[in-house]
Amino acid sequence: MNHTPAAPRREYTVNAERVFDAPRERVFAAWTRAEHLAHWFGPRGFTIHSCEADARPGGLFRLCMRSPDGQDYWVRGSYREVAPPARVVIHCFADDARGMQRLEEVITVSLAEEDGKTRLSLHATAAGTGPEAAAMLDGMEQGWSETLERLRERSRTIN
Repeated sequence: MNHTPAAPRREYTVNAERVFDAPRERVFAAWTRAEHLAHWFGPRGFTIHSCEADARPGGLFRLCMRSPDGQDYWVRGSYREVAPPARVVIHCFADDARGMQRLEEVITVSLAEEDGKTRLSLHATAAGTGPEAAAMLDGMEQGWSETLERLRERSRTIN
């Protein structure tokens, strides 16, 4: 019998903090309302062309990011925890451009008031197998950095 060993599972964690010149209710809304997520989620150059968010424990979190070269990447999962306006936890799966599940990720966002501004603490842990997952994991630090900068820009315009 010919047996091919499974590819090793890789894991990567990103911890990031940002201070936003916006009240935390506004930043919280950016994580929990589809009409806001669709304008900032994903690295620079990516657009969202489908977005659903049912911000309650067990509620749907699903969006499709389109890369600058036209490839679609689906992120689908659910909200694990929603504690307005202080904390959001999302458990999701990321697919590659062919629609194959490549990563499993848990995103934890904590929001604290700080002199009329909001301190966001992000903890994102993702794991996956295979070369596609490795490439996605290798870009995670930069991807989250760009995503949070897009959130900073968007948080200024949320009412």
